[in-house]
Amino acid sequence: MTAKLVFENLKHRPMRSLLSFLLIGVPVTLILTLVGLTHGMIEDFQERQRGSGADIVVRGTNAAAALSFSGATLSEAFVSFLQKQPHVQMAVGVLTHNIQLPLTITGVELDRFGAMSGGFTYLEGGPFHQADDMIIDRYYSAERSVHAGGTIMLVGRLWHVCGVIESGKLSHIFVQLKFLQELDSSTGKLSQIFLKLDKPSNNAAVIQTLKEKLPEYPIYSMEEFTSMLSVNNIAGLREFTWVVVGIGVVIGFAVVCLSMYMAVLQRTREIGILKSLGGSNAFILRIVVLEAMLLGVGGTLLGIAMSFGAKWLIHTFVPASIQMAIVPVWWPVALGITLASAVLGALYPGLRAAHHDPIEALAYE
Repeated sequence: MTAKLVFENLKHRPMRSLLSFLLIGVPVTLILTLVGLTHGMIEDFQERQRGSGADIVVRGTNAAAALSFSGATLSEAFVSFLQKQPHVQMAVGVLTHNIQLPLTITGVELDRFGAMSGGFTYLEGGPFHQADDMIIDRYYSAERSVHAGGTIMLVGRLWHVCGVIESGKLSHIFVQLKFLQELDSSTGKLSQIFLKLDKPSNNAAVIQTLKEKLPEYPIYSMEEFTSMLSVNNIAGLREFTWVVVGIGVVIGFAVVCLSMYMAVLQRTREIGILKSLGGSNAFILRIVVLEAMLLGVGGTLLGIAMSFGAKWLIHTFVPASIQMAIVPVWWPVALGITLASAVLGALYPGLRAAHHDPIEALAYE
């Protein structure tokens, strides 16, 4: 009987119910979108790093963390030095020019990088021919609406797009290494050097040897490097996430409290009738709390659906600059947060309804 009363209450005022679902769904969407952005951008970065085909990464001395920018502090002479180390099959240096995180322009020697990574899969056009040629992946091509043969203005100059490739090979944007070194006044300098070994099982031994010879340089296995890319290792990100979650709780609490308070005012006579028919205080409170919980469940489902919409919008308009993943493990977390907010928000209106005097409630206009 209680459930039927609650459903009828929601059906009787569909506009109020829909608005409550929407207002609860918005903070749920906010939480899921933020979590999806952190996971999506980290997963994209990990995938592109693995796409280099390297087993070991040697970074510049100014790269303190995995996601930090590595400037041009490595000498090109290190490439030959590292190439001669035991078990090293290939050493390839790259130069990274930061545009705005996570977007960077990566300077490569195309033949050597292709040999290490397995080569590019060209969707349009082909490799470099001129100094100012640029290769972009399909996501950056879609974001900028540029195809092979077009031009892009970046870092104060016009680039000719010679090819569009499949994504997943270290960067969204590639140019010729020597030309980028000249533009950055970094002739003979590199940001990172990637090493491919004869056997991945030799990683630990090679890393130990290199750390002894180059103690000032951060040196990681690719597995270690990508594992460092997590929410817990990015300064302030976890705290920021929980701040947004807290905002969602406050919004959910306020929406449910206001919604149920107005519902109690609108149903004062109905509550009087229920109490005159023998409805206990606990019965009245149960109706209000159950209705709030249903609003919370409906709002959570709507928020999950809207997070898919947010992902579609991001993937459609900024697929290279921002990546978002759907993280189902956070759905029950969002539901728990919403239900807790709904119950807390319903307590005051529910207690107020439960303590209505039935005579006064029946006389209420």
